[in-house]
Amino acid sequence: MAEEQRKGKHIDVELSEEVADGTYANLAIISHSNAEFILDFIRMMPGTPKAKVKSRIILSPQHAKRLMMALGDNIHKYEDQFGEIESHEMLPDFPMNFGPAGEA
Repeated sequence: MAEEQRKGKHIDVELSEEVADGTYANLAIISHSNAEFILDFIRMMPGTPKAKVKSRIILSPQHAKRLMMALGDNIHKYEDQFGEIESHEMLPDFPMNFGPAGEA
């Protein structure tokens, strides 16, 4: 439950049909500066040497940390319900040093 809801506040969130359809990505590149984290979500197609950034999200360091904690919490709940997610260490065969500290 969000902190605002615990304090009795309510936030109306709108979700347009276009955004609700979602965007598929099978690679994420994360870079940061002292003021922000940049998450680039990319779709790579097998056998093609070029990939496109499909979405870019820019977060403050505080929101990036909240996202990390929320994602960890959701992964834990998912694994409790459906079993452990197998991690296949498939690193891309190209350099991942896109920004000051890029990681995927």
